[in-house]
Amino acid sequence: MKLPSFCKTSRINIAVIIALVAAISAGQSHASTTSKATETVSSAASKLAPKEYQVGSMYVQEYKNPKAKGAPLILIPGLSSGAYVWDDTVKAMQADHDLYVITLAGFDGKPAIAGPKFSKAKESLLELIQTQKINKPVVIGHSLGSALSLWFAQDHSSLIRGVFAVDGLPVLPRSENMTPEQRKATVDGMRGQMGNLTQEVFEQQQINYMKFMGVIDDTVAVSLGKRSATSDRTAYMEYMAELFANDMRKDMPKISVPVGMVSPYYAKDMAAINMSEEQKTAYYASLMAGTPKLQMISINEARHFVMIDQPKVFNEKLANFVKSVE
Repeated sequence: MKLPSFCKTSRINIAVIIALVAAISAGQSHASTTSKATETVSSAASKLAPKEYQVGSMYVQEYKNPKAKGAPLILIPGLSSGAYVWDDTVKAMQADHDLYVITLAGFDGKPAIAGPKFSKAKESLLELIQTQKINKPVVIGHSLGSALSLWFAQDHSSLIRGVFAVDGLPVLPRSENMTPEQRKATVDGMRGQMGNLTQEVFEQQQINYMKFMGVIDDTVAVSLGKRSATSDRTAYMEYMAELFANDMRKDMPKISVPVGMVSPYYAKDMAAINMSEEQKTAYYASLMAGTPKLQMISINEARHFVMIDQPKVFNEKLANFVKSVE
């Protein structure tokens, strides 16, 4: 299934590019005003205090459990997010697994690093697994973290058991037909617009994005947006630019481990483009073409941060996937 090419010129609004990172853009739909009661992002507390350290461009919260019998898990958040987006998942999984929960340099108030960002994160993931002697982990990534996990698996499948990819693909949806020249022009436009943003405008953009595309609950959206806006704006732009330029589809056949691709679906948003749940899942599958051991996992009543909108369903799907690769 194909959607219209996203862009034919370099004049493009930064907020629309942000929407690409979320997967399928839903237009300007209205956020729900009657959503279920949801914990604020930072309120979920873990029973085990993590050990914290840095490996390359990754800030790690390590939850070691001497009684853990399941595979170790590495959890990587998306663009401008931190470890907090996995709070519910940590609570659900820590009884049976050692957990390594990541915040990438430059996000959630962590210091940024110089040089390329996306490629450095890939190198740092390899360093983390090797230096900490993590035995065949399952890598769980959201958005940019999902794309990073897929990219890592293309070269290092022998070091992991599987990838649980959450709404992040080997190419940004609706950019799959863009030429390299169009991608470069778009990235140049993104850099120019981001350079002119004030902190106040950046924060409001993050809040608006969360309300329209990130999560269903408005209160949670505001909390997420404000937290997201604590990220370094230059690092945010560079991660986004590298992700946008990196079409990884040709190397998907190199991934030899199982891949679970989570496709969230929220009917009120998809009505704007007349896309059913089955059609969205099929579109995502088309962008994953060539992946040898692909499992498509659709989760309804969820936007981009599916693990926050539907934590119970998400954690059940994750637990099932992890058991299948252990």
